[in-house]
Amino acid sequence: MEPRHVATIADVEGYLVRVATRLAIDRLRSARVRRESYVGPWLPEPLLTSPDVADNVVLADSVSTAMLLVLETLSPLERAVFVLGDVFGYSNAEIARCVGRTDAAVRQLAHRARKAVEERRRRYDTDHATRQEATARFLAACIDGDVQALMETLAPDVTLLSDGGGGVTGAPRKAISGREYVARAIAILSRRRPDDTTATVLDVNGGPGVVFRAGGTPVLAVTLHFLDGAIETVHVVSNPEKLTDVAP
Repeated sequence: MEPRHVATIADVEGYLVRVATRLAIDRLRSARVRRESYVGPWLPEPLLTSPDVADNVVLADSVSTAMLLVLETLSPLERAVFVLGDVFGYSNAEIARCVGRTDAAVRQLAHRARKAVEERRRRYDTDHATRQEATARFLAACIDGDVQALMETLAPDVTLLSDGGGGVTGAPRKAISGREYVARAIAILSRRRPDDTTATVLDVNGGPGVVFRAGGTPVLAVTLHFLDGAIETVHVVSNPEKLTDVAP
């Protein structure tokens, strides 16, 4: 039997990026169809990140829940072009080979994606140390069910979004806005937690967050977004299918 000739790959990195990008685009298209029937608010899956990521402003912003929500408004192809160019630094020519489009088409996609991101993204601030301290105060107030202490950590126009996937009892299915309403909603949810619940401040999606566990299993992940030292947005994920990346 004659030996089979195996074709060699001249550009291994380019080949792997091209395959991964096209698989990601297919998955994004499938996920978009599934979300059309999703019950309640949809939030990205929380992801544990290292303190090193939090110290890198650009990288932390790219994996933040707020940025991921903005990216969800892009088409799968626009999102791939934006991430490859603005996050990973690939040229238009390299991206064109990855997504099977011309250089001119990629330039148009990139321009459209950057414009959409700039128009829709919310600007948060506050240094990591301040956020870490405020998150600890937020958690302490949650555990105590102290509405007044919670209100002291929240901005006047704070908004809470809760993603339970329609299968978690007590998860609000609409956004809640306003300092007092959000504080009371959080206090009510806190009182319902099982007796064996533990809570830990961890870096989630590039910034301080809180992971609640019952019997060692994650049941809730909270990410907080700050403006002028106060919590401007609270994202709560309790859908069990989305908590695999914050497991112990």
